Amino acid sequence: MENEEINIKENLEVPADARLPTKYGEFRIRVFHEKDTGLDHVALTLGDMKGPDPVLVRVHSECVTGDAFSSIRCDCGSQLDYTLKKIQEKGWGCLLYLRQEGRGIGLHAKIQAYNLQDKGADTLDANLMLGLPGDARDYSIASIILKNIGITKVSLLTNNPDKVEKLRTLGIRVAERVPLIVGVRAENRDYLQTKSDRMGHHISLSDLERKRQN
Repeated sequence: MENEEINIKENLEVPADARLPTKYGEFRIRVFHEKDTGLDHVALTLGDMKGPDPVLVRVHSECVTGDAFSSIRCDCGSQLDYTLKKIQEKGWGCLLYLRQEGRGIGLHAKIQAYNLQDKGADTLDANLMLGLPGDARDYSIASIILKNIGITKVSLLTNNPDKVEKLRTLGIRVAERVPLIVGVRAENRDYLQTKSDRMGHHISLSDLERKRQN
């Protein structure tokens, strides 16, 4: 694990760092360039990252359809918006934006999976029917970025217990998991239910009914 971490550090560089005013408030934006893949990951931060309390953190995987085009097939765009609001309300925190589109399968395959979902497959089976993993994400880069900006203990905004466990394995102390159930709609209810029933996410039927927006 130590050699692997060293290799990951050597594979990252920070080519850009600036102030970023947003509709939610002002953040600091840092780009972390992954040399092997050519991908640029982003850390948006507010305030001091070194404590003493756990830092409110969201490790968010890219979702072009939800984040950029406001798709309601998923809850990703709503989760992104909620995170930025909560960080501003608290006064400090970090959003990591990782280039792991479609739970790591890429945009091309994700849209193919959407087509299969339109024909009746759920979000997990659609990936499997394409010969791809249900979730191909790797959080090694996330752990290195967090440590690079001084974060080792977090309050993690997520419904995904696998993300919690993987970050802990990578040396990030997850002091608490903060539920992130937002953007529930008729169009994504089955998607969220599948994540709960088949992928172990902490989303209950009562959550879906209580949070439904239409």
